[in-house]
Amino acid sequence: MTTYEQHVTEDARLVILRRLADEVNYSLNEALLEKVLEGFGHRVTRDHLRNQLRWLEQDAGAVTLAEAGSVMVATITRAGLDHVDRKRVLEGVARPSPEA
Repeated sequence: MTTYEQHVTEDARLVILRRLADEVNYSLNEALLEKVLEGFGHRVTRDHLRNQLRWLEQDAGAVTLAEAGSVMVATITRAGLDHVDRKRVLEGVARPSPEA
């Protein structure tokens, strides 16, 4: 059974992937992603966001990460795009609804 905390975490990961997929260059920095999450009701610390980005990179293969000075930049991968487009399922990331 999935806990409430797991639901919240999986939803935040989906929000990140959807926003990256909407970008022209498929990338955003962590400061902008933090604001995006807040707009969807996920008020998180920078450390928590970085942990989620690392999880999306290492465990799901959904993003690649780069450092720009002291800021982390995330870029969605084909696996992440396929999840957002409902072509595959990434465990640990909420599934997009059929209407979205």
